[in-house]
Amino acid sequence: MKKRDILVLIGGLIIIAILWMAPEETTKHLPKDEIHSKFYPLVQKEGKKAAEKFCQNCHNKNQIPFPADHPPKFRCIFCHKLDS
Repeated sequence: MKKRDILVLIGGLIIIAILWMAPEETTKHLPKDEIHSKFYPLVQKEGKKAAEKFCQNCHNKNQIPFPADHPPKFRCIFCHKLDS
């Protein structure tokens, strides 16, 4: 094996090790309940951004507030994946 091959192999092993040590996904998925199920077809038809426009209608400081450490509130479905 050439030196280059060994470096590529070591690099690949490092990447695999980093991915192996990654924490588990802890973000809640978008529920597939009566309220949220109407957004599933919208995501499939028009995309995530079209559905995310409606999230803040309910998820706001008056109805369902975000935790204090919640990241930006305009990319909901980026983190909260849809259940299949």
